[in-house]
Amino acid sequence: MPQPLKMTSAQMVADAKARIREIDAPEAIEMAQRDDVVIVDLRDPRERERIGYIENAFHCPRGMVEFWVDPDSPYFKPIFGEDKTFIFHCASGWRSAITVATLQDMGIENVAHITDGFTSWIDAGGPIVGPKPKEG
Repeated sequence: MPQPLKMTSAQMVADAKARIREIDAPEAIEMAQRDDVVIVDLRDPRERERIGYIENAFHCPRGMVEFWVDPDSPYFKPIFGEDKTFIFHCASGWRSAITVATLQDMGIENVAHITDGFTSWIDAGGPIVGPKPKEG
């Protein structure tokens, strides 16, 4: 039997959501049209292939975020040095909430997340690319 956790993943998400900026899907759809906003997709490449993705979203796998945003990291991506608002999303808003809280802890202020993730984007009628057709 596994040891009880000091904090569950659901509690981590709740704690993150209590201290970050959340943007609902309709507002995110509107904001995505602005030049000063970058939508960042944290999902696994297989999720993007299977379900589709937001056009022009920057793909940053969840496991690389802290390294890609850090200018002192050898993995730094210049897009994160731009003077823009970065709106992160995953499938349902859990990974992106924790990500945005972590980025705020690192000192990054121009970040938010889509409250209920890509699922809510689709439900709100947001445009997507894909999913890719199956081969064979």
